Amino acid sequence: MEVIAEAILGNSFRLGDTFILVTPFHMLLHTANAEAIYQFTSRREAFPKPLETYKILSMFGENVVTTEGAVWRMHRKVTSASFNEKNAALVFKVAIEQAQGMVDYWLQREPADKITTVEHDTMGLTLNIIGYVGFGLRLLWPGQALPADADPRLAKYASLDVPPGHSLNFKESIAGVLEYLVVLLATPPAIIKFLADKVEDVRQGDKGVGMDIMRSLVATSYEDEQSKGKTSKSKGASSAKLTDDEIIGNAFIMFLAGHETSANILHFVLLELANNPGAQRELQKDIDTILGGSDPSTWEYDEKVNAMMASMLGATMNEMLRLMPPVVEVPKMVSSTQDQMITLDGEKHTLPSGMYIGLNIANVQRNPRYWPSKPSKIGDSQDLNDWVPERWFRPSLKDEQSIKDGADTEDFGGNDAIAGADTGAQLFRPTRGSFVPFSDGARSCLGRRIAQIEIIATLAVLFQQYSVENAVDDWASDEEVERMTREQKEEVYQKATQRSRQTLRGATSVITLKLHGGKSVPIRMVRRGQEKFVNWIDS
Repeated sequence: MEVIAEAILGNSFRLGDTFILVTPFHMLLHTANAEAIYQFTSRREAFPKPLETYKILSMFGENVVTTEGAVWRMHRKVTSASFNEKNAALVFKVAIEQAQGMVDYWLQREPADKITTVEHDTMGLTLNIIGYVGFGLRLLWPGQALPADADPRLAKYASLDVPPGHSLNFKESIAGVLEYLVVLLATPPAIIKFLADKVEDVRQGDKGVGMDIMRSLVATSYEDEQSKGKTSKSKGASSAKLTDDEIIGNAFIMFLAGHETSANILHFVLLELANNPGAQRELQKDIDTILGGSDPSTWEYDEKVNAMMASMLGATMNEMLRLMPPVVEVPKMVSSTQDQMITLDGEKHTLPSGMYIGLNIANVQRNPRYWPSKPSKIGDSQDLNDWVPERWFRPSLKDEQSIKDGADTEDFGGNDAIAGADTGAQLFRPTRGSFVPFSDGARSCLGRRIAQIEIIATLAVLFQQYSVENAVDDWASDEEVERMTREQKEEVYQKATQRSRQTLRGATSVITLKLHGGKSVPIRMVRRGQEKFVNWIDS
């Protein structure tokens, strides 16, 4: 069993990239093969989700993640309505504003203070973004205040003060639910109350702001009421009708997916940039070329986003998604109605109905069959287990994948309505099925483009004027560092870097891949030109 565990979780291909685990109770196919993954994700009806795996995500109501078949099709059509280029531009704008808020919050500390709350703060950043663009809710950073004309119905949720009779404010309540979802036994009333308030607001004709996901969801069930002033649920001919529980269930999923995934990637990217000073300097060079010293509030999505995606901003993000994907394994199963056939390397294989399938995202994205590699600079093997954003500027391999028989060709909305693929056109183009941090096919993540935009916008704001360095306080004080030679500085910085890399290797997956158990890596944010280490250290 140790060999099985290593093959599934440890990036070992001693059993090949596809194998079947047979037990007295069931068979389970694990694969890190791009050809297989493409077939499993592109043939939705032949290889559906095992819905029992997602049961916990239906606690507030069935939703686009927890359904299959015709019910899923309805949820997908409804929830995809808000994901388009217009709203991607809004996310770009709001992400810039929120990134500036996070930077200002960090600057409130003493300049020498190390930041030990990077994970918490990136979670706050992405929660603030999805709260506003998705639900019209302004969430604040410490020291900020709502505008005088803010809607008082929403102001109560935005306040950082704890309401009388409560132990958490609304933002802390939301963050707590997302953090402890697996062990959640009771629903915090604040979340249900907020989502129910939003349903009622839309029913009464509130136009909201931005994407306003809630408006799109509610409109499917109450469109007649909104247009004709009725007081009961619409019974029109439209087939896309969600119940109130389903509206709230989908809204909660948008909070979860629109918050945790991007936050974890941002957290890890900041740590890896501190670990890799050379990559950080290259990132800053590209930011200088594309954006110069211009005020971030003047950046226009249409003018800047393609160049940003094709630069080290896109490469930095993609490499983090490759090395530490938010979801390390995607469960599938063979349809319970009949056996299914797949083709691997020209050979056909029959899979029995009901067989469970695990798409090993973490391993296919490190599979040497699909990813060019070079000798590692920090280990004895190749660099596939290292964070190397420069790999995204290497020549692409020939991709022989094409649409297989039975693959979905229907437009299910969402990502098809938004320009851009998982990588910029100028970057390395992975073989189809080998880079799937947002899954693939009809059931791929609706918010893929939104997540990409908020990540690159945040990185651009931060690294335009600042650098990040690992905190070395556990080995030397600032005064001691000042007296060190370059060799001594490099030695002490490498100690901090080794600790950071060791901590990152301890990331585990519950809902998404992240640091658990209070683990953290302290960093410092310094103005460019005032760095102690990352402006000259190479590795």
